[in-house]
This record gives sequence, C-alpha cells and structure tokens, in this order.
Amino acid sequence: MNQLIYLIPLLPLLGFAITGLFNRSLSKAITTVVACGSVGIAFVLSLMLFFSLPHDGTPIQANLMPWIHAGNFNIDFSFLVDSLSATFLLVITGVGFLIHVYSAGYMHDDDGYRRFFSYLNLFVFFMLILVMGDSFLLMFVGWEGVGLCSYLLIGFWFKNIDYSKAAKKAFVVNRIGDLGFLLGMFLLYTQFDSLSYAQVFDASKASTVAPGILTLATMLLFVGAMGKSAQIPLYTWLPDAMAGPTPVSALIHAATMVTAGIYMVARANVIFAMCPVTMNVILFVGLATALMAASIGLYQNDIKKVLAYSTVSQLGLMFAAAGAGAFTAAVFHVVTHAFFKALLFLGAGSVIHAMSGEQDIRNMGGLKKALPITYLTFLIGTLAISGIPPFAGFFSKDQILAELLHKGPIFFAIGILVSLMTCFYMFRLFYLTFFGKFRGTHEQEHHLHESPASMTMPLIVLAVLATIAGFAGVPHGIGETMGIHHWFDHHLSTSVQLSNTHFTANEEWLMIAGTTVAIVLTIFYAYNKFVSKSIVPESDAEMSGFKNVVYNKYYVDETYDKLVTKPLDKLAGFAQKYIDTSFLDGIVNGVGNAVRSFGNNFRTIQSGNLGSYLLVMVLAMVVILFVSLL
Repeated sequence: MNQLIYLIPLLPLLGFAITGLFNRSLSKAITTVVACGSVGIAFVLSLMLFFSLPHDGTPIQANLMPWIHAGNFNIDFSFLVDSLSATFLLVITGVGFLIHVYSAGYMHDDDGYRRFFSYLNLFVFFMLILVMGDSFLLMFVGWEGVGLCSYLLIGFWFKNIDYSKAAKKAFVVNRIGDLGFLLGMFLLYTQFDSLSYAQVFDASKASTVAPGILTLATMLLFVGAMGKSAQIPLYTWLPDAMAGPTPVSALIHAATMVTAGIYMVARANVIFAMCPVTMNVILFVGLATALMAASIGLYQNDIKKVLAYSTVSQLGLMFAAAGAGAFTAAVFHVVTHAFFKALLFLGAGSVIHAMSGEQDIRNMGGLKKALPITYLTFLIGTLAISGIPPFAGFFSKDQILAELLHKGPIFFAIGILVSLMTCFYMFRLFYLTFFGKFRGTHEQEHHLHESPASMTMPLIVLAVLATIAGFAGVPHGIGETMGIHHWFDHHLSTSVQLSNTHFTANEEWLMIAGTTVAIVLTIFYAYNKFVSKSIVPESDAEMSGFKNVVYNKYYVDETYDKLVTKPLDKLAGFAQKYIDTSFLDGIVNGVGNAVRSFGNNFRTIQSGNLGSYLLVMVLAMVVILFVSLL
C-alpha cells in the first residue's frame, strides 16, 4: 500500500517532466494521453487507497526518505493518508482528471497546448503534496508550489499585458498570506520543537503553552488561509484570476488551490479549536466575505466573474462553518462545491467556446437550443449551488446553516441571506445566457454549436456527481446517519462540539421547508424579471448610485491601488533613484573609477624608454647607499 502512496503524486510529476522536457517533439495526441493518463491513474490509485483505509481511523503513513536533519530539527519527507486527506485526494485527482480531459478539447487549437498540460500536471502534483504531507513544512512546499503554478496558469496567455498583471497580482497577494503561514510555522516550532502534525497536536493537548501564543500562531496560519482561499482582505486576486483559460478557472476555483486554506484549518483543527478568539475571527471573516462577494455577484455581467465571486462567497461559508466549530460541514461543502463549481466553470467555458470568446451575458441569450447538453448540465449546477433538494449543494448548505443557527440566529440569518443572493445571481446568469432572444452578433449566432465530446463528457459526469454527492451526508433529522461526518470522526470530531448536537426531525424539516420555499420564490422572481419581462442589465455607463458601487466591487481594488500600490511604487521609485542609483551605484562606480584613474596614472611610469629606466635605477642605488650609510 505504501507504494500506492508514492505513485499518486509521482505520476503527475512524471507527466509534467515528459510534457515539459519534450515539449516540441511530442504530438498533441501523445501529450493528451500522458497528461490525462497520469492524473487518471492517480485517481484510480487514490480510489484504491481510499477503500483500503482501516475502519478504526488509523492513518497510513509512508516515509519516503530523510529530509532535513539539522541540530534538533529533524523532519522526514513522509506522507500521511487518513480519511481527511484521502477525501481530498479523490476530489483533486477525480475533478482534476475531468478538467484535463475537458482541456483537450478546449485548448486544442492553442499554440501552447503542450506547455499548458505540463503546467496542469505540475499543479496537481503540488496540490497532492499539500494534502498528503505529514507536517506543516511539507504542506508549505505544496502550498508554495500551487502558488507558483497558479501564476503560470493565470498568466498562460502572457502576451496580453492585462493577463500578466492578473498573474502577478495573484502571486503577490498570495505571498502576503504565505508570510503569515511561515511566521505561524516558526511560532509553532519554537513552542513544540517540531512541525510534524502528530507531534504538534499531541503536544498541544498536553502542553502548558500560554493560550495567547497558540492564538497568535493560529491567527498567523489563518492569514495564510485568507490569502490562498481568498478571504477579506486578501480576496482581490481571485476574480482577476479569470484571465487564465477556463479550465484553469475550474481547477483553481473548484477543487484545488482555493480549498487549500480550508484543508489547512481542518487538518489543524485540534489547535484551532483550542483558540476561541481565532475561531470567532474565522467565523466573522467568513461571513463578511460570503456576504460581500455575494452582493458583488448580483451585478456582474462577465459569466466567469459571476462564478468567481460565487467561489469567494462559498469559501466564506466554508470558513464560517469552520469558525463555528463545524469542520466536517466545511469539508463536506468543499466536496460538493468541487463538483458543481467545476461543472459551472466548464459549462461557462462551453458557452464561451460556442460564442467565439464572448463572456458578457448581456450579449448572449437563447442558447438553450443550440447547446442542449451544456444547458441541461449548467441547470443542474445552478440548482446544486442554489441549494435545491435533492442536489448536492442542498445537503452541505443545510448542514452549514444548521450549525450557524446553533451558533446564533444572526449568523443563521446572514447565511440565509447569502444563500438567497447566490440563488438570485446564479439564475440571473442562467436565464440571461440560455433564455430569451439571442443578443449577440449575426456571426456569433451562425457559429453557435454544442461543444465536442471531450468537453461535454466531463460536464455530464460532473452533473451526475453534483446530483448525487449530497446523499453522502443526509441530515440526522430525517432519519439518516450523516455518513460523511462519521467518516471524519477520528480526525475532526475531537474538536467539533456541534457534531453531537442534532436537530429533531420537526426542526430539521421546518428549516428545510423554510429555506427551500425562500429559494424557490427567489428563482421565480429571477424568472419573472429576466425571462417573462426580458429585462437585460444596463450598460456600464448607465449604472449609477449604489448599484454602480457594487458593480465596481466597492472600489476595493482602487482603494488598494491608491493607499498601498501607488505609495509603494513611489517609495520604490525614490529608493531606485536616490538610494540605488545615486548612493549605492555611486559608491561602486566611484571605487571603480578611482582604481581606473590610479592605474592610468601609475602606468605612465612604464614609458618604455631605456634611458629613463637607467636613471631610475641609478637614483635608487644612490638612495639605498645613502640610507645604508646613515
């Protein structure tokens, strides 16, 4: 079994090496087989590993090799697979494989086809390292790796300066969060003399470490999660990440990079649960992010931007659940979200493919007949994210809302508001895209066609998963045992007090009925507005008042640019001009000029005139004799 563990990350790494090193010599067909096959086999191995896990919760560990042994700091390059990491392995490799297959059709005519697949394989490799490592340090290796790959993938079309800027923005913002992660690791090591999960968690339970120190460490770790999982105030990179190809958007926003922060908090749930201040911060930041991002999504007209802000909002709900102590509910929503959000992004890619690159939903409409498979699968994804039973999003959102209700009515109210806003902007997107009259150009209308099988098959598979995945966690109140929650009992239940608090059947059904009725009414409201009345959002120039503020994302990017970016640019310009060029370069150039001047003057002694040399020799002899006599 240990051999399986090594092969899971090794296969995508080999895929990256082959497609990267032989970029110019491989055909597209071989590239596709190598890139997709490596991730597909990794998924099969992950599935085998998943079913071979001991039922008593004992994790499988595999020590690959000694890694860092310096003084008292000893850490090995070893993997840990338990119910939590095994679940993420399935999501990463499974959804990742479907995105690879989809990419074969979507990127077929792109000149960077082979380079694109090499980046995808490397991304999957680092994500697997992140979730399989048995220490914070190995997690950080994967953490930084996916950050690098996201930079490469977001800026894949680097000849477009705006796309390059988006990639740079993602990289820089993530570095801010990563600094917090690093400092948190340093602080944990100073307290526990180790970065291994087992040693840190066991020591934290028995340790007399001051609560303030542990709170500071978890707060710093959460800063890292805020950057990677796009929480306030480090969320601005994620919507701009839409600059990358649509499969990249699906890979980053659905099942992999943005869920790294959730995984880290869930993995370290033991120490987070010991810090109520940090838990409250996570709860409030999560709810604030969910609410803010959902409100921005109400007025966005770029099909991918709507889904991007939806991702930020859903991540906020996940963190809110974690902050409320419901780590299992947060992880459950990660799984269901991976299916329906990947489906929605890939569906958006199918629409963009049919529309010859058009992404503005105001220029779409009436695509239902031309794209029947995309239409049906997109509808399933929209129903799932809206929380309509029996689709996957209903069960995971219901659990989060139940936990928020137990935490406090105000938190539940915010969760309901976010859910209704999500439902409205998603059906706004759905109706404007697939219903009504076509609003694009005649050339676009003539070009409309369903995507090839390589793109539609992943949509169908994801639609099935978005339909049935929620049944892995049916609420207790309607007679089931919430299987996925008990699957995590050995690794999350020790820090989740709410997991033992069950609602009665009447309370559960009442909450389900109430939220479902509210969501259905929201859907009918959106239908009446965008289908029955055929209202099309106004142009950017026509927006005014608060709607314009929300449409422009509360001017957060502009505020950051004015208060942070421009002052730093000016400071850098001053340092470059006066410190670097004038002072440091002046010293270096001055020393060089002085040596050169001295050399130029000193070499004049070597005139080549023999008479001069004899004169100097005689004078030197006279001086030597004179000194000797004295």
